[in-house]
Amino acid sequence: MIYFLSLLVIWINKMLPPLKALPVFEAVARLNSFSLAANELNVSQSAVSHQIRLLENHLGESLFYRQGRNVELTKEGKQYLDSISNSLSLIEEATNKIKGQQKTHIRLAVYSSFAVYWLIPRLPSLRYLYPNLELSIEMSHGTPDLSDKTADFFITVEREKRGFVFETLYQEELFPICSHGYFETIKNKLGVTSYQDLQSKLNVSPEKIADFPLITSHSIYDRHTEDWKRWFSSQGRLLPENTQFHRFSHLMLAYEAAKHSLGIALVNDYMMNEKENEVALIKLPCPAFKTGDNFYLAYKESRRNEEAIGYLKRWVKEQARSLTKTIT
Repeated sequence: MIYFLSLLVIWINKMLPPLKALPVFEAVARLNSFSLAANELNVSQSAVSHQIRLLENHLGESLFYRQGRNVELTKEGKQYLDSISNSLSLIEEATNKIKGQQKTHIRLAVYSSFAVYWLIPRLPSLRYLYPNLELSIEMSHGTPDLSDKTADFFITVEREKRGFVFETLYQEELFPICSHGYFETIKNKLGVTSYQDLQSKLNVSPEKIADFPLITSHSIYDRHTEDWKRWFSSQGRLLPENTQFHRFSHLMLAYEAAKHSLGIALVNDYMMNEKENEVALIKLPCPAFKTGDNFYLAYKESRRNEEAIGYLKRWVKEQARSLTKTIT
């Protein structure tokens, strides 16, 4: 029996990686730094390097590109991180349950405009409902990388990643907006006195919008003016020649430019659902058009039963009922 157990231990040691190295690897991958990982783990940098070397020797692969003080995961390192991070999370969760502790911290990755204009004004509601839930927000200008290294929970337009669950949240539409002051300028120039009169005029001649400076952003279609070209196309019109444009890189900047009366911008529903006594911008009486993007909630299949994931998912979906194109 003792001989059998000794053989089993030898076999396990050969098959399993050096277990002490796994949390070290996760810390270095998350922080992109050996020294920061050493500080977090309260060990020396040489100890961190030693554990990473042991793990790489066991796997027979390089897990990091090393360039001076900077480190970056190799392709094999990214694959390995995705594979083991689930196991590390499950071990942590099981340990906390045995100790009578609940995991209350969760990282949410979300687009910057969604975070600033929709999410943050609603966070007091989350705090009230789940006072023990600690939320860290990772803002992204582009589509966030669906990985445990980035976050635990995502709001994204991406919908394909092995091992992830995607739940539809919102179908994006864009529509013209301007400041209240600029709205008066538009009415005066077009010779109308009411919202209804302006609606009638723009229904007949939507190209009249191009009599005013248009604000365009690069972020949705990766090129300027494409947003307005598609809006005019949805109205059965071509973008008028000699249209004056103010060009900005991101939707957030286009929104702010419109708020300061630079012209007319195209924004979406979640940017107009501010929790404020006065809404800064007004929708022009014009149709919207679908961008073709859907927003999804995303999280790992293996983590779907975690309480923190469940709390955040239910809260986001309930709050999103205010979006006009939310799918429930």
